[in-house]
Amino acid sequence: MSSAVYAVLNVMRRELAGYFSTPVAWVFIVIFLVMSGVFTFYLGSFYERGIADLQPFFQFHPWLYLFLVPAIAMRLWAEERRSGTVELLLTLPLSTWQAVLGKFLAAWFFVGLALILTFPVWITVNYLGNPDNGVIISAYIGSWLMAGGFLAIGSCMSALTQNQVVAFILSVVVCFGFLLSGLPMVMNLFTGWAPQALLDAVADFSFLSHFAAISKGVIDIRDLVYFGLVMMFWLLANTILLEIRKAD
Repeated sequence: MSSAVYAVLNVMRRELAGYFSTPVAWVFIVIFLVMSGVFTFYLGSFYERGIADLQPFFQFHPWLYLFLVPAIAMRLWAEERRSGTVELLLTLPLSTWQAVLGKFLAAWFFVGLALILTFPVWITVNYLGNPDNGVIISAYIGSWLMAGGFLAIGSCMSALTQNQVVAFILSVVVCFGFLLSGLPMVMNLFTGWAPQALLDAVADFSFLSHFAAISKGVIDIRDLVYFGLVMMFWLLANTILLEIRKAD
């Protein structure tokens, strides 16, 4: 195992241990599972629809992530900066990008664990009917990738400030912009004066459109590349911000 991978895994293990040594992990998991159930069975009318699929379950994930994922991401770097441990972390024999990647992967793995714990909903829909499980697996993958995008944004916002509340608000605002970018209420702001190329670019930034395509069972390489690039961009910005702070 290379030293870089070993360093990333060490940071990842440190972060995961930190999650489960405090009530943060359990509170997040419980809230996520409860809210997923409420949205699916009540707002999504899971039983009333009479259709064996998990569309009512996945359609609310973007809005759950909009508030729950920034709540996880806000502490990634803001807490380190507030307590002064960021200086200690960055003086260890690892590079800034390794620390950023390790923290991100720990948070992403944690959100993935919370997502896996929703498996009773999957069992329920299989008990009640004969769903297309390939589509459900695809939707789970899309949901996890979208959560990664939210986390990367939240991690970058957390590096901007020592205040977790400020980091949370900034993350929600930026993530909300990515969610709405493909909707008519946003596109109408550009219609009439912006060139078509700009309109297409704004529409392509939408988390909703890319997630909707994957959740229907269509795993297009362009959607995978999109979420991959979003994560890479914001993690790179996160690394640059920390390097600037370190230089100061």
